[in-house]
Amino acid sequence: MSPAFGAMEVEHYSKGVLLEPFVHQVGGHSCVLRFNDKTICKPLIQREHQFYETLPTEMRKFTPQYEGVVSVSFEEDEDGNLCLIAYPLNGDHDNLENLDNSDCEPKSKLLRWTNKKTMLLENEKIPKDWVRQHRKEEKMKSHKLEEEFEWLKKSEVLYYTVEKKGNVSSQFKHHNPWSMKCHQQQLQRMKENAKHRNQYKFILLENLTSRYEVPCVLDLKMGTRQHGDDASEEKKANQIRKCQQSTSAVIGVRVCGMQVYQAGTGQLMFMNKYHGRKLSVQGFKEALYQFFHNGKYLRRELFESVIKKLTELKSVLEKQESYRFYSSSLLIIYDGKERQEVAVDSDPEDLEDLSEESSDESAGAYAYKPTASTVDVRMIDFAHTTCKYYGEDSVVHEGQDTGYVFGLQNLIDIIKEIRDESNE
Repeated sequence: MSPAFGAMEVEHYSKGVLLEPFVHQVGGHSCVLRFNDKTICKPLIQREHQFYETLPTEMRKFTPQYEGVVSVSFEEDEDGNLCLIAYPLNGDHDNLENLDNSDCEPKSKLLRWTNKKTMLLENEKIPKDWVRQHRKEEKMKSHKLEEEFEWLKKSEVLYYTVEKKGNVSSQFKHHNPWSMKCHQQQLQRMKENAKHRNQYKFILLENLTSRYEVPCVLDLKMGTRQHGDDASEEKKANQIRKCQQSTSAVIGVRVCGMQVYQAGTGQLMFMNKYHGRKLSVQGFKEALYQFFHNGKYLRRELFESVIKKLTELKSVLEKQESYRFYSSSLLIIYDGKERQEVAVDSDPEDLEDLSEESSDESAGAYAYKPTASTVDVRMIDFAHTTCKYYGEDSVVHEGQDTGYVFGLQNLIDIIKEIRDESNE
């Protein structure tokens, strides 16, 4: 059995795991799928797989935990719908210990398509006129969804109002446009290749958003260079142009995607990579400010933790001999859940962390006290990573990845500027 399944203490399933969209993907072009609550999976790229299997110990706290490899195949359910199902690599479909898919919604609309004509015609008791009308309505719905999807692809910054009733976190899945875009594109490719290929290898990785109720995610493309050593001349020229026309060339970092919950308006804000490429250095700074602002106040309590982790990561990367993280991204994640309200005349211990801003913005006898917020900083996407230990690479680099380190230092400096200016 694959080691990936040995690490998950959950109940027995005999038919594999139905993969679903990962709704907190805000950047990148590779399709990311939800394996279970704590694990995601993505198509296996040999170089990225090699990186995770040979990862330096000191870098592990700054990357998702690697959980192994699974085989993903197309399967048809009783209604003729094709679904993506994950199995252990050894093909033992009847021995999937330690899998939990109980909290997945069955038959995800984004992960299936009908490959058979409607079954209604096979039932003579159903009038053909009703069937014809049903098909017409379904076609209209499909056309409307396609139009909406085209609009989503063209819109670079979007705001969605979240209903006040219900759980905010449960409503994310209905809104994230970038996740929807990636899934539609990936599934279309898989659908086109389905006749020739029915099995794919995927790697399993830690779901970095699982600990947060309402994840706010910032995806930053790091470094002054994005193309790998094996890139074609066309690809190389294209990536150089993107860097030169964005903040990548100037400060070594650019916005690749963003998802923020704004408690002040009850909205979700999404920013995609196309908008991120257009930002000036000042615009990049404003985008960072927006990421740490929830519509009511700036999340100041997050700054020190973010700066500390970025500084530690910079120190670790400065010691990595020969590594180059071309086209890699850096994720910053925190919980957008609104802070708890506490009475001003409560126990002094409950109020010791109140900030001046919180007090100024409070009304009546209540003020906002920061909850125990945690912020995560992780490197992701290593499809173009190289180092001398890989052996087969024709180009061998020496020393640290200066472009990535340069971007980290500038990111740290800009966050410090935002912090200091907000305290004035």
